[in-house]
Amino acid sequence: MALLAGLVAPAKADWQRTEVVKTYAVRGSSGAELYQSIGENGPKIGGLARVIAYTNFKLTWTRKYERQGDACVLVSARPKLIVTYHLPQVAGTLPQAVEGRWETFISGVRAHERVHGDIIEDMVRQIEAATVGLAVPGDPKCRAIKTEMTKRLGALSMAQRQKSRDFDQVELSNGGNVNRLVLDLVNGQ
Repeated sequence: MALLAGLVAPAKADWQRTEVVKTYAVRGSSGAELYQSIGENGPKIGGLARVIAYTNFKLTWTRKYERQGDACVLVSARPKLIVTYHLPQVAGTLPQAVEGRWETFISGVRAHERVHGDIIEDMVRQIEAATVGLAVPGDPKCRAIKTEMTKRLGALSMAQRQKSRDFDQVELSNGGNVNRLVLDLVNGQ
């Protein structure tokens, strides 16, 4: 199937992601107790192990297709991206010495999760670039274009997941940023 590009000037939308923070309660009066509470109360990913925090998203699109001759063209696509961060939050007050370590820890965790949000946003911008302006000849009812888009979107989605896994592997490994944050919280450094 031949694909055409450039039949129309594609309309790229200005948009921004919406960010939502959801928290779960942790308790303790020491770094070790707080980390233990995270292990007991943290969100489960895939029903498996609990994690400190995670990021997920909801992505919907408003798309406009136009028939041009016998071709179907995606002339605009406006994403609505909601990125949700799930983070621990201390319930109650902490001793002053622990409070400073907690603030360092949670600031680092927020920054880590924000990178995941950036990776997701980058994927959405890549989807936009790969699809807006896409034209499929011989598709006056705009059916084949959706099949072609699904192929492209699948590859971009898989790349986003891999990039996120690669980032976590570095951050969570011995000596990685999140690993150090946990050790500093627990060991009081």
